[in-house]
Amino acid sequence: MNASQNPPDPDETAPAPGSRRPGGRTARTRAAVRDAVLTGLTEHGYPALTVEYVAEHSGVHKTTLYRRWGSVEGMLADALALAGEDRWEAPDTGSLGGDLRALAREVVDSFADPARAAAPTAFVAAAFQSREAADSLRAFYEERFRRCESVVDRAVARGEAPAGTDAGAVVRAVSAPLFLRLFVTREPVDTALADQAARTVLAAVRAGAFGREEERADTAAGPAV
Repeated sequence: MNASQNPPDPDETAPAPGSRRPGGRTARTRAAVRDAVLTGLTEHGYPALTVEYVAEHSGVHKTTLYRRWGSVEGMLADALALAGEDRWEAPDTGSLGGDLRALAREVVDSFADPARAAAPTAFVAAAFQSREAADSLRAFYEERFRRCESVVDRAVARGEAPAGTDAGAVVRAVSAPLFLRLFVTREPVDTALADQAARTVLAAVRAGAFGREEERADTAAGPAV
C-alpha cells in the first residue's frame, strides 16, 4: 500500500495541548493519554514515567505520542491543561469569611483521601524534578487562583474588604499554610487548620494588610502638604 492509500491520522491535526476540541477521536485519545499519565505518576512517580509506559497503558502508538506531545513533559503539561478545562467555580457563601473557609476546606478535602490526593501530589512531586512540569503546574494554579479572586471582588463590593485589596494575594494566603504542611513539612492537615487559616486571612484583610503596594506606600507617606 502506498502513502496515498493510507488513511489520514486524525491526531496529525490535533489541537495544541491545552486547546479545546469537544468530542471525537482526538478528545478520546487525549483523555486516554491523560489517564495513563496520571496512573504512571501515582503508581511509579515522575522518574519512571516513560513514553513506552504511556503508550502501553493508553493504547496510543508511540509515534502518535511523539508527534502529538513530543515528550513525557508535553504529555504531563497537557494532562494539567485538561484538568484546568473543567467548570470549577469558587464558592459563593454570601460572606468573605464563609468563602475563605470553603476554599481552605476544599484544599484539605482534596488531600485528606489518599486515593484522591495521589494525582495532585504526584504532579507537585514532578514539578520539583522537571522545569516543564513546574511551569505547567504554575499555569494550572494561576488559573485556579484567578477564578478564586471573585470571592474578594464580591467582598469589596459588599463592603467587607477595603477597596484595592489584592485579591490574588488573599486567595493564595488562605491556602499557603496548608500547602506548607502538605508538601514541605509533611504534617497532617484538617478542618480545624483550614478554619484557622481562613480566620487569619480574614482578619488580615479587614486590617488592610492586603492593600496593593502602591496604596500602602501612599498611606505610609501621609497626606500631601
